[in-house]
Amino acid sequence: MANEELVERLGRSSDWMFQRSGIRFRHIVAPGTTSGDLAVAAGREALARSAVGDVAAVVVATTSPDRPCPGTAPSVASRLGLAGVAALDVQAVCAGFVYGLGVAQGLIAAGTADSVLVIGADALSLSVAPDDPTSMLFGDGAGAVVLRSGHCEEPGALGPCVLGSDGAGRDLITVRGGGSEERSQAHGALADPYLRLEGQEVFWRAVEHMTAASRAALDARRWKPQDVDRIVAHQANARILAMLAKRLGVTADRALANIEQVGNTSAASIPILLDHANRAGDLKPGHRVLLTAFGGGLTWGATTVVWPHLSHPH
Repeated sequence: MANEELVERLGRSSDWMFQRSGIRFRHIVAPGTTSGDLAVAAGREALARSAVGDVAAVVVATTSPDRPCPGTAPSVASRLGLAGVAALDVQAVCAGFVYGLGVAQGLIAAGTADSVLVIGADALSLSVAPDDPTSMLFGDGAGAVVLRSGHCEEPGALGPCVLGSDGAGRDLITVRGGGSEERSQAHGALADPYLRLEGQEVFWRAVEHMTAASRAALDARRWKPQDVDRIVAHQANARILAMLAKRLGVTADRALANIEQVGNTSAASIPILLDHANRAGDLKPGHRVLLTAFGGGLTWGATTVVWPHLSHPH
């Protein structure tokens, strides 16, 4: 869906949308398609391209689950033919994929699972108010990776995951309706069912927390910012990405981006960008890669990886 298709609905020009966000296009699910459907498609492709085979656990990072109850992950695992495996959802909004990596890393380190399928999937076009200008930011999508146990010095091994939160900022990115908070107000008015975003405040919080988490993740790996070959950050806003690179002292060309083509896909943005960059040859074996994200909660996180050799898909 191009910006031009939103002009009449939002009362904003396509150029205004691009200047504010860096987005020209986003992909929107067809009627009847859910986040779970996207997660299954991404998970199936990741499993097909992995040398691991069947995995022992499935982690789905999503803030747009198919149902409030049960979680989306068990259904995704079942549809992928992974009967009986551990399966759980992670709800950290746009930081969900990095949180999911941390959960998977913990499962592997604890010996609970020797391999984990981590999926980021969101269909936030179904959660935004049609006339809200911030709805221009969001697209739908999913991406997935397979992690396995191995040696910490192997290419592909994750460095320590740095995770954080600040619940005092929960109203900055929120859906007020649909939870027990609303239901506990027996005689109150129905809460707003749409995703709401305080853009200006979120901008500066995102820059601040992603910068701090990134520095901590680099320190934990004993890397300096100039050692980083590629930054793969949550694709929230092109201006946030530019400011993050500047704060870290990394040249802008090292910060990968696909926000212009896909918009903000929430928990799916990092794995989608990893796949796009791998297909385009922008990620090469041996590249030192920093992953970082910020989302509602407020939540944030960062980790590192030395990019392994991965076959390019046909």
